[in-house]
Amino acid sequence: MTLSPPASPQIPDIQEIVRQVLAELKITSSPQSPAVAPSSPSGFAAHASSGPSMAGRNGIFSSVDEAVLASQEAFEQLERLGLEGRRKAIAHIRRIAIDDSEELGRMEFAETKIGRLEHKIEKLKVLGERSPGVEFLSSEVFSGDHGLAVIEHAPFGVIGAITPVTHSLPTITGNAVSMIAGGNTVVVNPHPSGKNVATEGVRRMNRAIYRDIGIDNLIALIAEPTLETAASLFGHRGVKLICVTGGPAVAKAAMQSSKRAIVAGPGNPPVVVDETADLDRAARAIIYGAAYDNNLLCIAEKQVFVVASVFDSMMAAMERAGALRLSAHQVDTLTNRAIVMVGEGAHRHPAPCKELLGQDAAVLAQVAGATPREGLELVFGETDNSNPFVPTEQMMPFLPFVRCKDADEAIRLAYESEHGFRHTAIIHSHNVRNMTKMGRLLDTTLFVKNGASVAGLGLGGEGYLSFSIATPTGEGVTTPLTFTRQRRCTLVDDLRILGSPD
Repeated sequence: MTLSPPASPQIPDIQEIVRQVLAELKITSSPQSPAVAPSSPSGFAAHASSGPSMAGRNGIFSSVDEAVLASQEAFEQLERLGLEGRRKAIAHIRRIAIDDSEELGRMEFAETKIGRLEHKIEKLKVLGERSPGVEFLSSEVFSGDHGLAVIEHAPFGVIGAITPVTHSLPTITGNAVSMIAGGNTVVVNPHPSGKNVATEGVRRMNRAIYRDIGIDNLIALIAEPTLETAASLFGHRGVKLICVTGGPAVAKAAMQSSKRAIVAGPGNPPVVVDETADLDRAARAIIYGAAYDNNLLCIAEKQVFVVASVFDSMMAAMERAGALRLSAHQVDTLTNRAIVMVGEGAHRHPAPCKELLGQDAAVLAQVAGATPREGLELVFGETDNSNPFVPTEQMMPFLPFVRCKDADEAIRLAYESEHGFRHTAIIHSHNVRNMTKMGRLLDTTLFVKNGASVAGLGLGGEGYLSFSIATPTGEGVTTPLTFTRQRRCTLVDDLRILGSPD
């Protein structure tokens, strides 16, 4: 039986917001396939197992209704297999991420045409090795005079996910591992510009899982994602939780939804370098983090504030480490080409030009009028704080360096440039007081000291890896626990092993 509650009035607003997001990213959506009819935003079969099985679809669907129906069926089957079933499922996702990383990485690079091929491959491999699984789901137990209480971590059910083009298959892979480890299934509306590699990766994962444990469609995917399918997924009755990775507009839409939302919002990570820093070490770390996948990572270094007493020495250290310094004229030339104004009225703001987003440093050097050298990873130059590169999440391997009179000014300007996203910040310093001051003021989810930004995700630092960093909703770097709800089971008066007898 299909339940059809009144249509939500939020859906037109969500469609408009998704349009804004795509416009801000400057990546053109694929045209809607005429064979795909918009699905009902709220239609949902209450008991998926009562209808015909969706097995054999390998997770690929033409409508949201079908995808959610299949996902619900898979969820019910997964519940019956318990933790061991989850372990087996995510083991296949991890194995494919590692074993097929080169082929799938090449597919993603060819389709999206942004970033660096070697990093597309590496991201999949690292996710296969470092993404957290069922080991995060330890229960809490309270035993006392009045009995026993066990707090377990239960799944939500079907999760609706919207993923970006910047890390199309990696985001799906990492989220799927965490969500399935938590006992859930997921329906993904991928970015249209990364839909083909997403489809192929999801198909391979579902096939492997089905052959082993007999469950298909643990990951369901909309083959022809559109604005309408994104809005339908947001409002679908069968979706119990939303997970969104995107910019400010889509993050705001998710948080205004009537559903619980896990939101990985935007970032504009600043770097502070004070007079106590090891400048050569700082330069190597900044280049590694900012150049990784051509600066597409939301945690990557975007702008650098350096105290005046070591500014010239820091610029020299950057050159020694292999970055190419642009002249003031070249910086101006690049800025005029790379940053464009988007939006209207009060919402008008700078954004990266789509033609240069995620392109190689050599391309940026040529645009600026400089001569690139072989193996160039990053270009940089001195700007003032008003340069539009400073407040913009540019997603290209150019870094503006701003000269500051002292550490206090550098920290203040870093705070202003981060826009209160509370996402990521980096400092290079041996002054604990400056570290503390910056950490308290910016209050970011990730705060890296004396390392590259990626160390905040356990790459060159400690910890675990996820490509969804939920800053607006406060969950931080997501794990399987993020996609669970607490459930308490209490037994009164019995099992008082340590208590006094009656």
